[in-house]
Amino acid sequence: MPTTAPKTEANFAQRFDELAPQLAGWQMPWIESLRRDAYARLQKVGYPTARAEDWRFTNVNPLIEKDFSLPTQVEDATLDLASLGFADAIPGSRLVFVDGLASPRLSKVGATPKGVHVGTLSQALANDGSMDAAALVQLHLGRYADGERLAFTAQNTAFFQDGGLIDVADHAVIDEPIHLVFVNTASVATTPRNLVVVGKNAQVRIVEWHLGAAGLTNFANAVTEVIADERSVVDHVKLQRESSAAYHIANTQVVLQAKANFTTHYIGLGGSLVRNEVRVRFAGEHAEATVNGLYVGEGKQHHDNHTVIDHAAPNCASHELYKGVLGGSSQGVFNGKIFVRKDAQKTDAKQTNKVLLLSEGATINTKPQLEIFADDVKCTHGATVGQLDENQVYYLRSRGIGMEEARRILTFAFANDVVSRIKLEPIRDELERLIVR
Repeated sequence: MPTTAPKTEANFAQRFDELAPQLAGWQMPWIESLRRDAYARLQKVGYPTARAEDWRFTNVNPLIEKDFSLPTQVEDATLDLASLGFADAIPGSRLVFVDGLASPRLSKVGATPKGVHVGTLSQALANDGSMDAAALVQLHLGRYADGERLAFTAQNTAFFQDGGLIDVADHAVIDEPIHLVFVNTASVATTPRNLVVVGKNAQVRIVEWHLGAAGLTNFANAVTEVIADERSVVDHVKLQRESSAAYHIANTQVVLQAKANFTTHYIGLGGSLVRNEVRVRFAGEHAEATVNGLYVGEGKQHHDNHTVIDHAAPNCASHELYKGVLGGSSQGVFNGKIFVRKDAQKTDAKQTNKVLLLSEGATINTKPQLEIFADDVKCTHGATVGQLDENQVYYLRSRGIGMEEARRILTFAFANDVVSRIKLEPIRDELERLIVR
């Protein structure tokens, strides 16, 4: 039976000690310390309210007032991934997690180049600390994602149960993508934690799936840490397609060393309340990051997208494009911050947010931001909000296309501008089919 997992500060303090022994890796002193520190930070910081500038358009009270549970065993005997939206024909290794726990039956890891490790955190933490995977986790886990100020990241660190561990050795190239598949089938709280470490001159492609059964009210609190060493290339895609009643909070933290190249595409389609954060920090010169996203809302969905691009090193470039399509009475939030620190001269940063409102009841709050403390930079940002162009609708209708089909074609063209930039063709084709539907 599941054990109740606390959400409010009061019962979080009450239940922490009784839950801790069930969590992966608790028997290791270093991870026990990591968890307890995170627990203490959460108590100190507290959950965000509308008074916090970064959360003033997103009310998390409906989430933290719910009494979810933590799963204690995998229920996957009859689970069919295809029925939940995972395209089984897509190539590559996959690590599958059902309600936050690893599913060996559904996972499939193929042959990998020498020096490449694809496994789960729970496997690594089951060791006594002497094996390479456990040592890697101890070296990196919790060192980059900000749990000092971010309450949900601190909660994830305190309560994570499992997640993907990908270690790519120097000069290794993985041609086929690695899939991290998180499937929700029960009304529980899950805390996926992923750690990706990519060596010098290495290349890897990662696809992160978050899927859920229709109508399911669950809570996913996900944290992914990506460390890209010098001249590495990391291509990341995240597809969030959970139930329209689900809660999804996520933080993807990326650290780029010199000449590293990182690309991420976020596609948010599901969820009742969604907060997706992407944070990139340039730690070495001549690195480059592309941060793109597409969020589609209908009904009463709430999509909050928060990005932070931290130019802490000179001669780096960032390119950001986020698009939203909102219908019904859905709400969207985009808060994009670009920091250019004092010594980050020759920075080239571009940020664009475009939103298409399909109904009078849909709303968007967009806030692109620049904070520049260097004087030799090239930075631009902008936001546009509008409806479908009536001239374009008229043009299509004059060619014999009906009103609804004309609107559908133009909406697809607007959204597909982001999807078409995804380099993985099978993933791109699957996403295009989803958007058409």
